[in-house]
Amino acid sequence: MIADDYLEIQHRPLFSSTEATIFILANGKRIVSSARCNNYLKINKNNRFNHDQYNFKDQSNNNNQQQQQSKFNLSNIFTISSIGICLIAGGTASLLDQNQIKIPVEAMNELKSLLGDRVDLSKGDIEAHGKDFSYHPPHNPEAVVYPKTEEEVTGIINICSKYNVPIIPYGSGTSLEGHIHAYHGGVCIDFRLMKKVIKLELDDFHVTVQPGITYDELNEELLPHGYFFAMDPGPGASIGGMVGTSCSGTHAVKYGTMKDNVLALRVVLPDGRLVKTRTVAKKSSAGYDLTHLFIGAEGTLGVVTEVTLKIHPLPERTAVSLVTFDSIEDASKTVIQTMQDGIQIGRAELLDDVMLKAVNLSNDTQFEEVPTLIFEFTGSPAQVDEQILKVESISAKNKCNKFTFATDPVEREKLWFARKVALWSATTLKPGNEVLITDVCVPISQLSKIIVETKKDIESTSLLAPLVSHAGDGNFHLFVLFDPNNQKELNEAKSLSDKLVHRALEMGGTCTGEHGVALGKKKYLEKELGKNAVDLMKTIKRTIDPKNIMNPGKVIDV
Repeated sequence: MIADDYLEIQHRPLFSSTEATIFILANGKRIVSSARCNNYLKINKNNRFNHDQYNFKDQSNNNNQQQQQSKFNLSNIFTISSIGICLIAGGTASLLDQNQIKIPVEAMNELKSLLGDRVDLSKGDIEAHGKDFSYHPPHNPEAVVYPKTEEEVTGIINICSKYNVPIIPYGSGTSLEGHIHAYHGGVCIDFRLMKKVIKLELDDFHVTVQPGITYDELNEELLPHGYFFAMDPGPGASIGGMVGTSCSGTHAVKYGTMKDNVLALRVVLPDGRLVKTRTVAKKSSAGYDLTHLFIGAEGTLGVVTEVTLKIHPLPERTAVSLVTFDSIEDASKTVIQTMQDGIQIGRAELLDDVMLKAVNLSNDTQFEEVPTLIFEFTGSPAQVDEQILKVESISAKNKCNKFTFATDPVEREKLWFARKVALWSATTLKPGNEVLITDVCVPISQLSKIIVETKKDIESTSLLAPLVSHAGDGNFHLFVLFDPNNQKELNEAKSLSDKLVHRALEMGGTCTGEHGVALGKKKYLEKELGKNAVDLMKTIKRTIDPKNIMNPGKVIDV
């Protein structure tokens, strides 16, 4: 292995807390097949790497230029969350060619003076921060910086503003639309050293945190107090990134989206000024709603340094049900009728037959490979029992095959397992393929119609595209698999996604329910919102960020 390689470690939910999948990347190519992490790394009970050197065996059958064993100095040690993903750069990686660095020398010197060795120019770290989970080609920043405080973030932005250097905020790198891609180079601000819980106010049901903490890390902090934070998007997402994309997840049907769960923000503007968007009072009519201006702005208007979030008491009782159907139309109608009847379910997820096949193939499980709903019910014992009876009745009217439920935590996890591992399972259907993930959302009354028509569209292509849906709020995703070396397949995947978006817009829906706009959805904004709305967004962007240094090229072009 060469010194410029780095490790990508994926900690998958199907593994135990001490297991992960390891890939070693050489020049951007994976050369190691999956392996159990506990064979190679010592991870302590807090899921943190020990600060030491470890050996990694190359399990691939590559040529002799690839050594069979390589030692990495993991000088950049990051937390692996229970279902998170992190990229770890080898500490011995070489510097980029200085001719590639366009950041003024004066700016670089000032950044180093401010942060010391927390300015990283290593090739491994640069490349790790230029690629997310999207299908978009990578675009690397020219430097990665690691602030620890709000004051340091302000200092970084002041320096970048002074020298007109682009700024790309970076949480966990789990974006699905290219949010972290540095199209114009610049400085990537990585918030992994800003994970503090600043203030926990249980009596007022809110918590204030730094942006680098992930939602699962936050919930680990809240669990001993009997509370939880409800948003649960993709594995390992940071709170700052979740604010930027206005994400949601499986709990949105009951608790709303990020817009409904953020009380206040502290934001550093492109010129270095610090803004508090509001107080934490439950109600406020004090001026413009600045909080919601920055939620969903994807780092294009400022950098979030502090977030105050709503939290909720853990439910007294929880039950999970798994319901199978012969047709996806009957399954989606069941959810629609459940919502229209006003039943307060906690979660409602839909998986199609292709996704269940992927789950079984990759996890040695035996789920029925038919359209399947997974419900979660929460509340008092009486409330949960009532919800189960009502949903079971609606399911029966829609010709369900089987209705299974569980209240025991272990049994609940078994029923919920297929949804947890859906993304990783889908990728195993065609090893070596990449995934284009769609994100439309429609009014709940239109869900059944759009899913049925979308399944017909998939059948008319040569592609595999497993489907999952946050069915309770009309949002669903296709995991469109394509060969990245086959331009025809890529075009077919994009065409399928485009057709899906236009159909959703015709039904009064949106091109993106929770993943954000970034690069992949910009072209749809005018059709969805109208030219005047997009022009207003451009006016806001130009006013707040006249130099266009904040995550340029994302959401809108100015």
